[in-house]
Amino acid sequence: MTTDNTASITGRIAVFCYGVICYAIFFATFLYLAGFIGNVLVPTSIDGPPRVGMLRGLLTDLALLGLFAVQHSVMARPAFKRWWTRFVPQAAERSTYVLFSSLALIVMFAFWEPLGGQVWSLDGHAGRNLMWVAFAAGWLLVLIATFLINHFDLFGLRQVWLNLVGRPYTTLRFATPWLYRRVRHPLYVGWLLAFWATPTMTLTHLVFALALTAYILVAIRYEERDLIEVHGDSYRRYREQVPMLVPRPGKVAHCAGGQPLRA
Repeated sequence: MTTDNTASITGRIAVFCYGVICYAIFFATFLYLAGFIGNVLVPTSIDGPPRVGMLRGLLTDLALLGLFAVQHSVMARPAFKRWWTRFVPQAAERSTYVLFSSLALIVMFAFWEPLGGQVWSLDGHAGRNLMWVAFAAGWLLVLIATFLINHFDLFGLRQVWLNLVGRPYTTLRFATPWLYRRVRHPLYVGWLLAFWATPTMTLTHLVFALALTAYILVAIRYEERDLIEVHGDSYRRYREQVPMLVPRPGKVAHCAGGQPLRA
């Protein structure tokens, strides 16, 4: 075996290990985020007694949310990817994006400032239990939606695996399985449920939910613009047939089966 072949194999193994580590960090961060928003089983959470003044806390939280939004959007744009892959191996680009997204959330967990206050609180067991069911359903919907669009491609594992075995990366074809025939963005529907379904809505939680809802609505615009550039009239027709976030009762779009391409 030549030195070049050895170096190539070693490099592919290193990229694969890097991708697996990035995925492990993401998954731990994802679980922590659920506890953070739900105020369960984690040492720091979205609510708690205020530690600083209202204005300072609000500005801190908005800055942390802004950091995540900017990172998450800028690194997802095709122009940034073309520039970024001059320094990062193509196979590791998605894993690096996932890693930086996780790091932005970890920074938020570390420096988040509870604001106090209460917007609503449900007293009855039925109402509180319903909210917890909706909260759990949101997280489950997020996971289901990622697997429908190929979970392992979305979080970089497919790319580093193909690179490891020496196979070229192939772009996922555009199609619309199951939930994607009801709404164009079931993943975002799951996030919105996770953000808003709570038996006790504090001022801190409200700021978090409002900011990320606004971000999602803006992100959809850019994501769909990128998808139109890739898929052209196919995605335009899909957008005309299928609502963005709220399904039409009793109506399912008749689109091609398979897996939809992420932006």
